[in-house]
Formats: sequence, C-alpha cells, structure tokens
Amino acid sequence: MSESFDIIIIGGGIAGTSAALTAMNRGKRTAVIANPMESESLYKAEKITNYPGLAGLSGREMSELLHRQLEGSGAKLIRGRALNVMDMGGSFGVAVGNDFYETKTIIHALGITREKLYPGEAEFLGRGVSYCATCDGMLYKGKTVALIGNNREAYDDADFLRGIGCAVRYYDRPQGVEILGEEAVTGVRVNGREEAADAVFLLRPAVAPAALLPGLAMENGSVTVDRQMATNLPGVFAAGDCTGAPYQVAKAVGEGLIAGQSAAKWADRQG
Repeated sequence: MSESFDIIIIGGGIAGTSAALTAMNRGKRTAVIANPMESESLYKAEKITNYPGLAGLSGREMSELLHRQLEGSGAKLIRGRALNVMDMGGSFGVAVGNDFYETKTIIHALGITREKLYPGEAEFLGRGVSYCATCDGMLYKGKTVALIGNNREAYDDADFLRGIGCAVRYYDRPQGVEILGEEAVTGVRVNGREEAADAVFLLRPAVAPAALLPGLAMENGSVTVDRQMATNLPGVFAAGDCTGAPYQVAKAVGEGLIAGQSAAKWADRQG
C-alpha cells in the first residue's frame, strides 16, 4: 500500500491527537501512526487531577475520549510501528510494516522511548539489523538469524522466520545485547555469550528516535526543539513527552497544537 499525506504524525497519544486535530482544522490530509492505546503511558495513569475541565478522569477514560475524537476527526489512523523515515528530498517516506506512505512533513509524538540503542545497532542498520521480520525476512531465507523480542508481536515474527526456513535464535527481553559484525552482521553477544547470526531482528513497541530519524538532535534522551516545535531536521517537528519534562497532559496538548500549526505551515510552503 502507498498513500500520500500533507502531514504524518508518529504517535497517537495526547500530543499526537492534539497535533492531528489542529492539522485537520487547517484542512491538511493527515495520518496518525499509532500503537494500541493500551500501550500508552496515559492509559495506565490512575487518575488525572491537574488538567483543567477534566479533573478526576482515569488515564483509561481520557485515552478512550481521545481515541474517539481522533477517529471522528477524519485523520487516517494507521495501526502499527513506524519502522523508518526516509528523507526523499522535498518529502518523506515512512515505512509501516509492508506499507509505505509519503508525506510533506513529519511530527514525532511517540512519547518517551526508554529503549536505548544496542551497541552495533546503528552501525549495522540495513546491513543485517532490521526492525521488521516480515519486511526483510526473505533476505535471510535459510540462514541463521537472531530475534530480540521486546513486544508481543515477537512470537509471531519468530514463527514467520521459521516458516521461511530461517534458523531462529530467539531472545525474550534479554539484557546485555551487543550486535557484532564487520561489513555486515556476523553475530550477537547476549549476556556475555556470543553466537553467530546473519541478521538481527529487533522487535520493540517503537523504534528509538535516533534510529527512526537519523541525524535527529537529542539532548539527555529528549528530542531538541525550538519554540515552534521544529527539530534540527527541516520538515520534522516533535511534541509531547519526547521533548522532555514536564511529562504532563497540558504540556503535551499545547505542544501538539503548536507542532500541528507549524507542520501545516510547512506543508503549505511545499505546495
């Protein structure tokens, strides 16, 4: 599948929803790439007491309200993980599973990605390191692959890889992972034990910003933005918890609004 949009928002939490509503009000063709709302940090909050006008709601209640509003906004909701973002010179390409989407501008609103890059992950991305077994698995048909599973999809992906003839070394939420190689991946070291592998598939709920958007400026684990929520990458904006503390609903709403306005203006300039 391939579709084009004015704005793609990566993240369907409160910042992403705020950005999407703003973009739709500006008449922009908008898509939101989101994990299930149950995986979001807001959903797990016991009670929100400091958001004006909605005091006392649980995180689940607020998440459900947001989800209904997003669904009714007209924005396209894409369920899945954004695997990578490609600068195509005047536009961006975003891969979600086997689907590909093109957009004039990106808003990163994935919240806090606590996962850190493994040693060797960035160096061998595209040279044996992959975030999508169904996308790249056939490249390693009949070979030995390591699968680092940090989400519930990992078991299905392991079965898929075995089904196409891969010898799968499956590691469920391991500690101490290091990806080894020279020109390409040659193996993996997990908990001090080294094993050979032709590829390493990393299955996480979300791809870390530094891997999703190569060259994105970060500081202390947060995306660096200016007052217009613009990052150092032209055409890329960010909002919400991913930009740093305070991790509050009100901040996420406000930043989502500004990012939506800024992205809409950017899209207008692209024609």
